[in-house]
Amino acid sequence: MMVVDVHAHDAAHPELDSWYESLRSGKGQCCSDADRFALSDVDWETRDGHYRVRIAGEWWDVPDEAVITGPNRAGHAMAWPVYYWKLKRLIRVEIRCFMPGSMM
Repeated sequence: MMVVDVHAHDAAHPELDSWYESLRSGKGQCCSDADRFALSDVDWETRDGHYRVRIAGEWWDVPDEAVITGPNRAGHAMAWPVYYWKLKRLIRVEIRCFMPGSMM
């Protein structure tokens, strides 16, 4: 099994870099272990009071402790996934942090 970690911010909005660096969930600092993944409105939802996100064509549950409840300065929903691979095949996605968007 292999875990891939990448660091990334919004290159179009460098003024948000320090905000991204400050984001934390109950699972820890968001940008320390996973790449930010912007989600379109059709790629996240709530079901039975919990969030789910669609990444790599599959739906993944967001752990409650991964949800960031502070203001979303970027506006769109974001997830910080950690990918688990085995023999070049994606076997699991763990959501380290998730920030809901406005769903407008």
